[in-house]
Amino acid sequence: MDKRDVDEIAAWLAARGLEGGEEVSLLHDFCRRCQAAGLALGRAIVIIDTLHPIYEGRGFRWREDDPDEPPLLEFRRNDDTSRLGDWYTSPFYHLLQKGGGELRCRLHAGDTAGFSAVEELRVAGQTDYFATVHMFAPDAVLGEMDNLGSRWTTARPGGFTDSEIEALRYLTPLLGLAIKASSLVRVSQALVEAYLGRDPGQRVLKGRISRGQVDKINAVLWFSDLKSFTTHSEAMESGQIIPFLNDHADVVISAIHAAGGDVLKLIGDGILAIFGGREPADAATAALRAEADMRLRLTELHERRMAEGVPVADVYLGLHIGDVFYGNIGSAERLDFTVVGRAVNEVSRIASMCGSVDRRVLFSTDFHATLPEQERAKLVSVGRYALRGVGRAQELFTLDPELVAG
Repeated sequence: MDKRDVDEIAAWLAARGLEGGEEVSLLHDFCRRCQAAGLALGRAIVIIDTLHPIYEGRGFRWREDDPDEPPLLEFRRNDDTSRLGDWYTSPFYHLLQKGGGELRCRLHAGDTAGFSAVEELRVAGQTDYFATVHMFAPDAVLGEMDNLGSRWTTARPGGFTDSEIEALRYLTPLLGLAIKASSLVRVSQALVEAYLGRDPGQRVLKGRISRGQVDKINAVLWFSDLKSFTTHSEAMESGQIIPFLNDHADVVISAIHAAGGDVLKLIGDGILAIFGGREPADAATAALRAEADMRLRLTELHERRMAEGVPVADVYLGLHIGDVFYGNIGSAERLDFTVVGRAVNEVSRIASMCGSVDRRVLFSTDFHATLPEQERAKLVSVGRYALRGVGRAQELFTLDPELVAG
């Protein structure tokens, strides 16, 4: 592998880093280019932490024999703690404790530095091992994304040449920059979707971040909250409140997302969501499907929590459809991507009526009228009501008790 080959791969990495792209593809293309230039790579892995509500880190793998193993590794935050022992005895952890650096083990000579993971590679036929950990500067750290680790091996008799090790020393940081750039895009997507919602998050990432930049849309509005949450919270021990909220919120949000809705706000025990971007009848049907899914998930959750001897709560839900303003509202420095309008006020009042009429779910007149005929047949009127803070009284509907019981 001569200098010209190394320079060409470096130029390619710079271009790919600017271009962006998926990390596994980037690593695989890099390894194939190195092989074509004469660097006898056998296996490779690159690991980088992330900032994600579910995943703590991600790893990307390549092997020249292209085995039947996943090229992407995602390490969940609450993974089996028994695996921590493997991590604490790994070369990567050893290098991290040193503040970064590199480790070379000439496997063909029996050198494994006392690491069982390295020994496994030697037994598998690899002849040389080269690992690096590059630490990020404090100002460049994002959450736990403070380093990038890599591991390179070969199965060629005699291992890597000195010039190949030098090439890896030079090229690995450039590869790391390209992978870090891709990972940061992924982190941005995860953050905005986790805190703003899927559709609002995508709109913000596409540049809709100006104050007052809103769209007038017609959407199905969902507002739900937990029945008697205040009573429950006062009776619970302090350590039970957050798991209680998380468990019930997970049920509601999962059902909304599965039906194609977007959660916009978590207001204590309340959840505001919309179903839009489609024909009104389709959006209303999707919301109805989410309600049914939520009830099934809620039943499973209650069975589990009751078996554990911890509190449960039912969910009150209001569904409405109307025009709202959807976009950025706030000050020049602090914005919120949300929906506002009379319809938002109405749906919250409809949900608050559930307790008064002893129903778990209530639908507005407009929502009822929007549904296809076969779906409207599943609903029955509970009467006409004046909603607090809403200028007009309206007829409210609920699911036919006989159909629900059946």
